[in-house]
Amino acid sequence: MFRSDVRRYLSVYLVMDLTGHEGKSALDIARAALDGGVTMIQLREKKAPLARVIEEGRALRELCRGYGVPFLVNDRVDVALALDADGVHVGQDDLPGLEARKLLGEDKIIGISAGTMAEAEWAMAQGADYLGVGAVYSTLTKGDAGAPIGTGLISESKQRWPHISMVGIGGIDASNAAPVIQAGADGVAVVSAIVRQSDPCSAARQLKQEVCPGQS
Repeated sequence: MFRSDVRRYLSVYLVMDLTGHEGKSALDIARAALDGGVTMIQLREKKAPLARVIEEGRALRELCRGYGVPFLVNDRVDVALALDADGVHVGQDDLPGLEARKLLGEDKIIGISAGTMAEAEWAMAQGADYLGVGAVYSTLTKGDAGAPIGTGLISESKQRWPHISMVGIGGIDASNAAPVIQAGADGVAVVSAIVRQSDPCSAARQLKQEVCPGQS
């Protein structure tokens, strides 16, 4: 149900693992972030045992459903299927979007990462519902993100494919989100800007104010 209107859910897109912070569990952080206005959550967990990913991922999925927010899984189409997630986000070296679509069906969201125009072209050919463009700024969260690319690719992609939904990712927080939106992105995807803050609810609210001025 989310796929047909994916653009509206990209405003403040939280990417998180199952690691807690300052005594708060991943579920606590997600709930606070949703209270602050997060519009989509992606579970990107690379280290935890699969049994834990399924158990805690299911709780996150149910939480998101309660808030009417899409819940996606990073990379793992099998995990997305097991959790009945609302979609997946895949990188350039993961299962191609067209193959993911065959497995997940027509109603699920498929996001694809792009860091160059060639990668954006490939993502579009793979039927991406949205592009995750970055790393926009320098980031320590994702070790393989590469050098920051700024907002240029967002602008170029918007000019080339005016209809495509896009989210900027990489080093984004409330202080630098506005230029990402001005370049043509529909929202920002963040990790540390919410997950590693003492008050995830307030951090999410501040981001929402920068991305959607005038909205609560």
